[in-house]
Amino acid sequence: MQTIRFELTGEYVELCNLLKLAGVAGSGGQGKQLVADGEVLVDGAPESRKTAKIRVGQVVECLGARIRVVEAQ
Repeated sequence: MQTIRFELTGEYVELCNLLKLAGVAGSGGQGKQLVADGEVLVDGAPESRKTAKIRVGQVVECLGARIRVVEAQ
């Protein structure tokens, strides 16, 4: 499984946008579809909220990629 480090500059990022920014989805719309299709796990649990607030320390898994959200340096 590919691991991607995503540096978060704000308080949170919406899930569909994170998928786009991390390169897992080609667009925000595709990110929303992945969530709707049940392809996304947040901290090991299925997540169905497209705009779930993802914060530092959380791990998102989708399509064989693991996104670790870290604090921006």
